[in-house]
Amino acid sequence: MFKVLRDWIQRYFSDEQAVVLTVLLVLAFTAVLTLGGMLAPVLAGMVLAFLMQGLVTGLERLRVPSGLAVGLVFALFMGALAVFMLVLVPLLWHQFITLFNELPGMLGKWQSLLLLLPERYPHLVSDEQVLQAIEAARGEIGKFGQWALTFSLSSLPLLVNIMIYFVLVPILVFFFLKDRVMIAQWVKGYLPRERALITRVGQEMNRQIANYIRGKVIEIIICGVATYIAFVALGLNYAALLALLVGLSVVVPYVGAVVVTVPVTLIALFQWGWGDQFIYLMVVYGIIQTLDGNVLVPLLFAGAVNLHPVAIICAVLLFGGLWGFWGIFFAIPLATLFKAVLDAWPRNEPQVAPIL
Repeated sequence: MFKVLRDWIQRYFSDEQAVVLTVLLVLAFTAVLTLGGMLAPVLAGMVLAFLMQGLVTGLERLRVPSGLAVGLVFALFMGALAVFMLVLVPLLWHQFITLFNELPGMLGKWQSLLLLLPERYPHLVSDEQVLQAIEAARGEIGKFGQWALTFSLSSLPLLVNIMIYFVLVPILVFFFLKDRVMIAQWVKGYLPRERALITRVGQEMNRQIANYIRGKVIEIIICGVATYIAFVALGLNYAALLALLVGLSVVVPYVGAVVVTVPVTLIALFQWGWGDQFIYLMVVYGIIQTLDGNVLVPLLFAGAVNLHPVAIICAVLLFGGLWGFWGIFFAIPLATLFKAVLDAWPRNEPQVAPIL
């Protein structure tokens, strides 16, 4: 037993750089797990600055002075933030309140539609199954109402935290963009001089994560905007709220699109019933999802992520359970980090005696 363990350690941890990389990764994950809540504005600022770094670099390649490039990109970021706060947030909040007030009426309409199923399909659905589904739906809506009441009563601390975010995060983004070289040099000053393994993993992760996060943000925007335009053109209620859900659903591979289809279908049924308009909506929605999966994703992520679907699902479950929404969002980059470390890890292969 001890010989097997010693051989395993000798094979994978005989290189000093591998040991240093292991310690750094353990310290980083420990810091995020224990201090992630307190350092959330800093982490959010780092992610946003990382997303905008490509624009700054592109402007600098066009011979725009570094300070001016940072100023232009930061002004664009603040403009987008202002549009989000002054236009999108009030619209989404209004539609959310309207949807919450209409939930009892929707439940009655869905109940009447469900009660028609045993008459039309008596061999597939029974009255008892429909009544059980209705009771389950009432229970879930009751839980949602209790959550909404609790949320409204405890919303003051949340609003304070949001205000802190909207003050601190832009400041942090600006300084991360402006002083990125100085911060990088400061971090390198605390790393070992012999860091070829760390540099190789860092370069690979910089390429992979940059492509993934920027591509995912572009995918969210394109899917959300296209869905909003389609829903508004078809006259669907709560188009902005549902488009936001569709856009965010692309964060969760395989599962997100299935889950977000449920509210889209239920609201369309409440508004139109089993009519032609409902069929048109579902066809258009299916086309958007098909184009996203078969056209947009290959264009945005070609060569960016090379992970098996089982690895992606396991990463989403693991990191989503640890860090919630942000864990789901960064599940694939973190899984890519793990894969990059494994690929770059030095190994001492056991010597095999030649066969005579």
